[in-house]
Amino acid sequence: MMAWLARLFCFGVVLAIASPAVPQMSFGPAAQRGGLLGITDLDRRRLAAAADKLAPQRPGTPDAYVVVAALDSDPVFAREAREAAKVLARRYDAAGRTLLLAGADGRSIEMLARGSLETLETALNRVAAVMDYQEDALILYITAHGTPAGLAYREQGEFLATLPPTWLDYVLRHGRLRNRLVIISACFSGLFVPALSSPEGAVITAAAADRTSFGCASDNDWTFFGDALINHALRKNQPLATAFGEAKGLVGGWEAKGKLIPSNPQIAIGAQTSSWLRPIEARMPREAGVPVGRPAIESIDKAVAANH
Repeated sequence: MMAWLARLFCFGVVLAIASPAVPQMSFGPAAQRGGLLGITDLDRRRLAAAADKLAPQRPGTPDAYVVVAALDSDPVFAREAREAAKVLARRYDAAGRTLLLAGADGRSIEMLARGSLETLETALNRVAAVMDYQEDALILYITAHGTPAGLAYREQGEFLATLPPTWLDYVLRHGRLRNRLVIISACFSGLFVPALSSPEGAVITAAAADRTSFGCASDNDWTFFGDALINHALRKNQPLATAFGEAKGLVGGWEAKGKLIPSNPQIAIGAQTSSWLRPIEARMPREAGVPVGRPAIESIDKAVAANH
């Protein structure tokens, strides 16, 4: 396989799919030996401190609360998560109402609580306790490696657990987080669409349930989908569905240029989503933000140029 192509593929561990009836998780050998490794009391304290600073919801105003999580210690996910938190907070008027979970990205000196099953669940529960579930909304962005069974939670390259759709659905339902936009950037992430689709919610994934996504080499700034959706489409003053269409087109063009199997990003928007999404999107900044970082397609561009 050409070196540039190898850098594009996200990799995961194929595991048995959890039963759809219960939120079961598959744990790797390291987690079985010593519990959910990698998360420390320091991570918990950092998350608690950030959650304690969440701004209260404003009665009569639909507020957005943003949670962004990188469920892997690969720096590309930490870089993507950090910028995604900024973009989503700006787009959805969520300054002071955003929680970011991400490990070291090799550049930033800001130390955050790392993304894990524990910190993600805690963050969602803390947001649920602050917001008014009837008028406010959750904006959740998760970036990670994916498997045909769900999202892979890894630390320092060691697989710890799989987060299946049933688990995330359970946590969201437990917190009464019905008004929600869930965006998942990972291979096989279309697996989450059936489980998380609802009349009040929207779900966007980087790939279909049987497809990989691309661009998650450790030294990248963005995955393909993160670059297209977060770094480009959602920086603009345009409706969510339009932004998704732009992102899907960008990703499709990049994949075609690299002669890759299309990832086929997915979207499902519930019929009642407009009740909270429309007033929140009405407050979007008029001016588009400026993309940052190295383009996700950089490796393909270099390979194409080298062959001409």
